[in-house]
Amino acid sequence: MSTQKTSMIEGIDVDELKRVLRHGAGEHSASLGPLRVQGECRTGSLLLTHGAGAGQDSPFLVELRRALADVGVQTLAIEFEYLRRMRCEGRRRPPPRVERLVEELAMWRGALLPHLEAPLWLGGKSMGGRVASMLAARDGAAGLVLCGYPFHPPRRPEKRRLDHWPELVCPTLVVQGERDPFGTRSEVAGYALPGVAEVRWLTDGEHDWRPRRASGLTQVELIHEGARGIAEFMARHA
Repeated sequence: MSTQKTSMIEGIDVDELKRVLRHGAGEHSASLGPLRVQGECRTGSLLLTHGAGAGQDSPFLVELRRALADVGVQTLAIEFEYLRRMRCEGRRRPPPRVERLVEELAMWRGALLPHLEAPLWLGGKSMGGRVASMLAARDGAAGLVLCGYPFHPPRRPEKRRLDHWPELVCPTLVVQGERDPFGTRSEVAGYALPGVAEVRWLTDGEHDWRPRRASGLTQVELIHEGARGIAEFMARHA
């Protein structure tokens, strides 16, 4: 049996994965889909998911991964199967039930964990952060990074997505724009979040951390501020 075949575990070429992780840049194809790796693991390792309507090539996530690499956080970026199919078909489709995405993320984590040297944090943008938090509440995690968490649907503050939060026991960081329609600063101030959770507010930011021009800030500045906060939090809980 060839070395190539013996190094294949759960659809992952272990030798190639380790090379990409060591290099800190590149894309690795696994049976679960493509895995984009960016940055050296100086501060920590983050399995990063995306929002409901845009994948890892969204301008927000491209800049966030770049900013995290600058502060020593290595991102392992994945896309859920429904979004990959959406790309192939060239049309939009809604995500499946969130429980199915939790199972998909669990499979990714299970496949990657044996081959990583650093603890693997879970995180994501909007819906992806919700999926990561549900997996962490169910099975535990080294830590959570939630970027623009969807505390409730826009204009429906009564429908809170916090039922699983009492089960969170890992360090949890929410990085949220003050004007986020999925949970503004004034709304979240009234929530009873668990003691493991910390919220870092980005001045005048909305769901993609984009501020108004009158604020004197830019989206790129807020993304890099958020990335620094993520690195500080991960280092504090290493």
